[in-house]
Amino acid sequence: MKFLRIVLGTVVGLLVFFGIITLVIIGIASSAASDQEVEVEENSVLKIELNQPIVERETEDPFNTLLFPGNNNGNIGLIELNEALKKAKEDDRIKGIYLDAGITLGGLASLREIRNSLLDFKESGKFIIAYSEILSEKAYYLSSVADDIYLHPQGNIEFNGFVVEVTFIKNTLDKLGVEPQVFRVGDFKSAVEPLLRTNMSDSSRLQSQAYINNLYDIILEEISSERDISIPVLRQIADSMKVSSPVEAKNYQLITDTAYYDMVIEKIAEELGHESDDDEPLDAEDINFISLKKYEKAIAQTADDYSRNRIAVIVASGAIVNGKGENNVIGGETFAKEIRKARLDDNIKAIVLRINSGGGSALASDVMWREVQLAKKVKPIIASMSDVAASGGYYMAMGCDTIVAQPNTITGSIGIFGIIPNAKELLNNIGVTTDYVQTGEFANIFSLTRPLSSGEKQVIQNQVEQGYEDFTTKAAMGRNMSINQLKSVASGRVWSGVEAMEKNLIDVFGGLDVAIAIAKEKAQLEDDYQVKYYPRKKTFLEQIMSEFDQEISAYRLKRELGIAYPAVKQLKELQNLQGTQARLPFEIEIK
Repeated sequence: MKFLRIVLGTVVGLLVFFGIITLVIIGIASSAASDQEVEVEENSVLKIELNQPIVERETEDPFNTLLFPGNNNGNIGLIELNEALKKAKEDDRIKGIYLDAGITLGGLASLREIRNSLLDFKESGKFIIAYSEILSEKAYYLSSVADDIYLHPQGNIEFNGFVVEVTFIKNTLDKLGVEPQVFRVGDFKSAVEPLLRTNMSDSSRLQSQAYINNLYDIILEEISSERDISIPVLRQIADSMKVSSPVEAKNYQLITDTAYYDMVIEKIAEELGHESDDDEPLDAEDINFISLKKYEKAIAQTADDYSRNRIAVIVASGAIVNGKGENNVIGGETFAKEIRKARLDDNIKAIVLRINSGGGSALASDVMWREVQLAKKVKPIIASMSDVAASGGYYMAMGCDTIVAQPNTITGSIGIFGIIPNAKELLNNIGVTTDYVQTGEFANIFSLTRPLSSGEKQVIQNQVEQGYEDFTTKAAMGRNMSINQLKSVASGRVWSGVEAMEKNLIDVFGGLDVAIAIAKEKAQLEDDYQVKYYPRKKTFLEQIMSEFDQEISAYRLKRELGIAYPAVKQLKELQNLQGTQARLPFEIEIK
């Protein structure tokens, strides 16, 4: 039997090895094919379809690339999209934009940056025509910049206001037998509420209502400006849900008209000066559409500017964790190293720290904060806040020379908490018991297999309170405020960008382009400079190996644990919160 297991293990290993080799060969061939030069034809229309998640930087899924070469690989990079819009504005071959916002998957601050880029594009005198079969509220906000908005006659439009919905898992933890032992400071540090409650606390409801109202006011104001509909009328339409069909949307002037795809093609053709023939109507093949992905590639192929003077944009997106981190997280060690390298590189004249994070490890946040302080002594370092830069995300930003945010950026949440799950009941339920000996009263203080004693609880609470004092002291120093002034806006409370400006938590409204312009000015650079983005993107092979490693690890864990895997997976997720955390109240999704 042992021999058979060895043979089977060897066979599986060989299959995995040859599978990797095959994928790499296919990937190299696919990559070579994708490197073919893209030609932008005269009289072209840039086709932007926002049907996939919008992230800070475009990342390629290696398996998606292998299976579907030539597509946009599962996400849309905000940085790449805005750069494409900037180039398209000046590109004489691009005559206009066809925008299909559909069900846009992006944060409000990201959408505002895209929206502003589209408004800037319109200053060239080129057209933007928006068409969708379905328009979510976020998608309509983005589409409202278009010269004309068309909606499918049988389509749908959502225009009924925003909601923040919080998921609470206390009952789930109770059923699993996991007790979250929580330590926190501040009335508003409600990150742990989903673990302890089944509904919002009064303080959490207060802050959520305040910032969502603020964010919605911004949306209505900007839609009103472009569509020439007063804010009270827009609010009445939304609050009474007067619009739920394309015809109603047209009657209330939210859209230009209802239309089928072929009718929109006719409209675009008219803008391009094509003459239609009643006997043979125009179709999409008669228009030189170029996809966003292909246009981005065309831009990259023609980029030939080079300068020794550089502005480094370090893009930090995701939860903050200790160590190097993995995909879609901010590893404190990794990003501290990136800031350090930028500080020591004489060719880099200024640094922009682009942050999109609701926080995480307080230790990792402080590791990066220290590197910000060192960089600040030798060159300008500017913080650019994206959709969210709160808790640990704000910790990263607070020491920078200038903090730039959108009015609808979610920020603040200056506070910390600690959590040690007690999984004794869970382990007992699956037949696991533990026992121990120790050399002193606190030797086993971080055990996950028993409840904490009162003395242990006091030790951890003291650590959390000391961490809060450290956080607020450094924030006050960075913002040139007294500690009392800073604490009056801290206590873990979340603010919108508008509120954060009033509370002196940020300095300037704007997106990444504004932050880069400030960095350029502070570094006293002329037009001879380059913007370089960090960290370096992984190679195709590195992505393949990383994906395989994660999949194999998960497979092994499932095989070993069997039916206990879901419970242990939940425990591991709670264990990731162990230690002091500077994190948002909950995963905020506005819809």
